[in-house]
Amino acid sequence: MSIFESLFSLEILRYFKLIPSVNAAIIKETVPCIRSDGTLSQKVICKDDEGNRVNCSSSWDEDDSKLTGEIALKMAPPYYADLGKKANDVFGKGYHFGVFKLDLKTKSEAGVEFTSGIVSNQESGKVFGSLSSKYAVKDYGLTFTEKWNTDNTLATDITIQDKIAAGLKVTLEGTFAPQTGSKTGKLKSSFANDTVAVNTNLDLDLAGPIVDVAAVLSYQGWLAGAHTQFDSQKAKFAKNNFALGYQSNDFALHTNVDNGKEFGGSIYQKVSDKLDCGISMKWTSGSSDTLFGVGAKFALDQDASLHAKVNNKSLIGLGYQQKLRPGVTLTLSAAIDGQNFNAGGHKVGVALELEP
Repeated sequence: MSIFESLFSLEILRYFKLIPSVNAAIIKETVPCIRSDGTLSQKVICKDDEGNRVNCSSSWDEDDSKLTGEIALKMAPPYYADLGKKANDVFGKGYHFGVFKLDLKTKSEAGVEFTSGIVSNQESGKVFGSLSSKYAVKDYGLTFTEKWNTDNTLATDITIQDKIAAGLKVTLEGTFAPQTGSKTGKLKSSFANDTVAVNTNLDLDLAGPIVDVAAVLSYQGWLAGAHTQFDSQKAKFAKNNFALGYQSNDFALHTNVDNGKEFGGSIYQKVSDKLDCGISMKWTSGSSDTLFGVGAKFALDQDASLHAKVNNKSLIGLGYQQKLRPGVTLTLSAAIDGQNFNAGGHKVGVALELEP
């Protein structure tokens, strides 16, 4: 094959976009995205000069000294309440001690999401049920949520997101109990970008609102957060909490101090694709009692997982989660008191989640 035939063949391949053109202009854009935990983040995408989405690794940009084959992703820091969430999920998810639970989620053709649940407590014998509906108007960034439970409490939430400002979410929440006539209202807001996550909570009480503010700063994986609550009716700060931590894709470290008296920490490590491990520690000033726990989650396959945890008081938690079919998940769990094994008092739990 001659050199002219070779060049001709390359031009044909470039014409049909089978190989990238050396002179093609690659444009990088930063667009918002939603992480798996529901928080707002940003990612960098690449487009060619015709506006078509291309892989950033295939861009022959002079500014790129290496082709990484990955799209850069700027992760927003978690909100203060979500610090240590990865370790908390190891200890909390997959367990339903002492209850029988049924959850059902469905969605109508009009786009209304319905969620209903019922929980039967084995010790108290109380049965608690709830029902909620959610409808989103995506063009205006609005979400309307209606809730009801067997305590005869009604709740309504109105949320607007990314319309007032990018990354800003504002929620107006109200509850009403017809039997007692009690009414509550809250104005919540949250804002997040790649360096800071801030959320506020204002209790709409005319006698004296309670203002709750929390913020988390992120720098190269390191996290620093503060949380304070001011009671205007009593004119004093009810909470003064601080936290430090580090987070990556497979590792998370979290420490916190609440009101200068309660100290806590957690460590999360994703050992492999199948094994997640966590360590949790808590201690209260003035007390010699320290709570220390170790937990793990092991994925048997894509549809089944084992959960286990134990603390220094010999309380053992075991769980088994199985996806019976798409949208149907069964969870079996048991809590065992190792110090009083023969005395009984152990708890079992069953949960069934249905989601079409």
